[in-house]
Amino acid sequence: MLCELGLALRALRVPSRLYLVAAPGRPARGMTPKELVRLWVAYFNAGDAEKLAELYSETAINHQVAEAPVEGKKAIREMFVREFVAAEMHCIPELLLEDGEWAVLEWRDPLGLRGCGFFRVQKDKIVFQRGYWDKLSFLRLHRLPLPRE
Repeated sequence: MLCELGLALRALRVPSRLYLVAAPGRPARGMTPKELVRLWVAYFNAGDAEKLAELYSETAINHQVAEAPVEGKKAIREMFVREFVAAEMHCIPELLLEDGEWAVLEWRDPLGLRGCGFFRVQKDKIVFQRGYWDKLSFLRLHRLPLPRE
């Protein structure tokens, strides 16, 4: 599985300094929160809900503040599947910071939407994510239905 991960990372053109693939039966070097978020961006931009979900712990929480929190790896995967069907999204990192267990990503997309995300990483898995972005602008930019009051 780790060898497959290395091949996938190369196919996504993730720089090799961001990961270390171990031989079967040997542990890989742990990723820093910043490195894990770089991998998250690569999988997000590839529209790969399965690989994205593998970056989360079983009990992770993803709370995009414009939406209700999503709890658990399976529910997070399903959220990404729905989102990738609904809109073509692309994350362009503007700034990526790290402090202890946390990585902070400021991003933009090609349509002009901007936002930021906070990722808490423990044991090479995202355990908590919070994202801030303008939902109304997102819906308008992607020509999706607007909420009714």
